[in-house]
Amino acid sequence: MKLTSYTNYALRTLQMAAIRAPHLVQIDEVAQAHRINRAHLTKIVHQLGQAGYLDTVRGPRGGLRLARPADEIVVGDVVRLTEGPLDLVECFSADRNTCKLRGICRLSAKLQEATQAFMAVLDDLTVAEIALNRDDLLARLGLTKAAV
Repeated sequence: MKLTSYTNYALRTLQMAAIRAPHLVQIDEVAQAHRINRAHLTKIVHQLGQAGYLDTVRGPRGGLRLARPADEIVVGDVVRLTEGPLDLVECFSADRNTCKLRGICRLSAKLQEATQAFMAVLDDLTVAEIALNRDDLLARLGLTKAAV
C-alpha cells in the first residue's frame, strides 16, 4: 500500500491543526514545517475545508483550524476523501479491468482483503490519536509551546 503525498500532507495538516488547537495555524507554517509547496497545500486545505474537516479564516490574521473535534475526524475517512477508490490492482475496478481472471483469482481476492484490513486500521484511528504526543511533535517541527 502506498498513499499519495497529497494524502500525507492532508493528514499532516489536520495533525498540525490538532496540536495547535484552539489557535489558528497559517498555511505558511504548515508548508514550512513539512516542506510542502504552498500552492499544493492551499489546494489540500481547500478540499479539507469543503469536506468539513477544516475551518478557514481569511485575512492577515487568518489561518485554519479543525472544524470539529479531533476525536471525531477518522483518518480512514480522510484517506478515502483524498485518495478516492483504493484500487490496488486493475481488477478492483470494473470500469478499467481487462484481466481475464477477475472473479476467480485468489491473488485479487487476497489483495482486496489486505486493502480492507489496511482501511480497517485507519478507520480505528482519529486525528486526536495522531496528535497525542503534542509536545514531541511541536519540538520536532521546531515549534515552541509559547508559539501555540
